Amino acid sequence: MHGPESTGDGNPAHTHNESHPHSHSHSGSHSHAQAGGHSHSHAPDNKKGLLIALIITGGIMFLEFFGGLLTGSLALLSDSGHMLSDTASLALSLVAMIIAVKPASSKNSYGFHRFEIMAALFNGVTLFVIAGFIMYEAFQRFSAPPAVASGTMMLIASVGLLANLVSAWSLMRKSGAKDNINIRSAYLHVISDALGSVGALAAGLIMNLFSWYVADPIISVLVALLILRSAWGVIKQAFHILMEGTPLRVNAAEVEKALLEIEGVRDVHDLHIWTITSGLDALSGHLLIHDEVNAEQVLQQALQMVEENFGIQHTTLQIENSAVKHGHLPV
Repeated sequence: MHGPESTGDGNPAHTHNESHPHSHSHSGSHSHAQAGGHSHSHAPDNKKGLLIALIITGGIMFLEFFGGLLTGSLALLSDSGHMLSDTASLALSLVAMIIAVKPASSKNSYGFHRFEIMAALFNGVTLFVIAGFIMYEAFQRFSAPPAVASGTMMLIASVGLLANLVSAWSLMRKSGAKDNINIRSAYLHVISDALGSVGALAAGLIMNLFSWYVADPIISVLVALLILRSAWGVIKQAFHILMEGTPLRVNAAEVEKALLEIEGVRDVHDLHIWTITSGLDALSGHLLIHDEVNAEQVLQQALQMVEENFGIQHTTLQIENSAVKHGHLPV
């Protein structure tokens, strides 16, 4: 007999009157962080890439700030302000990676994996703020653009661009920017820095050739718009994860159909699929089976199918037969 049980997705517990298999592993193929036990490590162990990017970005921030003051370039000053936020964002991402691997506890049964998602959301919001500041400053300069020392500006922007490319490479190769939203948000900060440097180079070249100083604020606005586009993608994905949305790579209808195709399964309900953090998806649900079917066998097949077909290892399935009755499930 089992008492009230939580399915792991935050839903109210339901009381069932039969013994039901409940498993998180099969064939010894994987394991999960449990209270007081071991923990996942879905983020790369090597944080070297993030640390390299942090050091480089901090150094270039100071170079572009003083270079902007020296040359009078808004493009450089706005990029240095952008890099100030990026330095803080990279530091936050690094802290998030460290906190995320802390072991789970009785108070935090999933550990601290979500800290990485919150860091990504914060980084996306700061990109919006930076872009707004750049556009505000640019509009102030349209009516009377100041003269800019374009040669020095181009030299500093070239150094910044090279440094940003090295930072982006280190994040992509050493810190899993493709698979981790927290690292990807930091990566987008660095890429937007590189765009700022490209913009500063373009503005410097135009001003050097034609003395058309309004190019500085115009290109600054174009860079800001590119930053907004990248930031929106990160914010949207982070918000989707925090709202327990179904992972983008998983089709819930296909999962339900595959479960129903298992011999002996009559119905699938209370099916939830969500992301705990980047690279760690979870699934929970109830399977109603025919009374004469072996429950353990159905469970084993279901767990194996979900992992092999959909790549989800953290699966919690409750097996029910006609003797089990529970009320309406609110979600």
